[in-house]
Amino acid sequence: MSSQDFLDFDSLWDYSDPQHTETRFREILLQVHEDNPAYLELLTQIARAQGLQQKFERAHQTLDQVERRLGKYSSRARIRYLLERGRVFNSSGHPDEALPLFDQAYSMAQELSEDFYAVDAVHMLAIVAPPASSLDLNLRAIQLAESSGQERARNWLGSLYNNTGWSYHDLGDYESALEMFEKAEAARREQGRVTEIRIAQWCVARALRSLKRVEEALSKQKILETEFEASGESDGFVFEEIAECLLALTCTEEARPYFARAYEILSQDIGLAKKEPERLSRIRELSNK
Repeated sequence: MSSQDFLDFDSLWDYSDPQHTETRFREILLQVHEDNPAYLELLTQIARAQGLQQKFERAHQTLDQVERRLGKYSSRARIRYLLERGRVFNSSGHPDEALPLFDQAYSMAQELSEDFYAVDAVHMLAIVAPPASSLDLNLRAIQLAESSGQERARNWLGSLYNNTGWSYHDLGDYESALEMFEKAEAARREQGRVTEIRIAQWCVARALRSLKRVEEALSKQKILETEFEASGESDGFVFEEIAECLLALTCTEEARPYFARAYEILSQDIGLAKKEPERLSRIRELSNK
């Protein structure tokens, strides 16, 4: 395997299927010598995949392996270790333990001119911060990405616009949220990835509903429903939003089957069930009324 292959292993990530991603990374790991820096970087991504599967103890054990092998000096492997240790802490409900790790990752990434990871660290700081601080941090991350001369860092912009949109939305500034979501959609269309484009479209529609532009929101969600159906797929969040729009338009009977379809899919989402049980309860209740 060439050094270029090592640099490219991140392109194999499938965040919608972390179990498969972990398997692929482990196959590559068998071909990498332990002295190669790529070996430790791969282990950090295996830990990330484990965290996304809610296997937090196993993820920490994998990161323990990385920690034991890291040298004394700053390195990209150490930056990635700090980021992934922080992500596992945050995902397992310990944001206070994650915050100093993201701070360290940011400082080290700046020291080594690793713009992509500097942006990643600030974006994670924004995730663990309260809404008011989160907005400032997201705006800082956008500034870092927009001003970077590194294309990979600029590729963060779609995610950053999306996250900043949610920061504005959480603060009740729906106009600014919509503006950011529209920027995110434009960035995603430039990148050309269908999944991300659909998420961006959904967010635009969600902001429209918050702005009481419900018919526009419903129209956009129905377009998404049609796109998913055409590809033989379905999306619980789209069903939920269609239901919410219909409910807001007092089309209660039409909304009920959409709430039912939403619940059927979203009740299988372990992360959502853990973080927002009230949301799922409401969907279930509205599907039966």
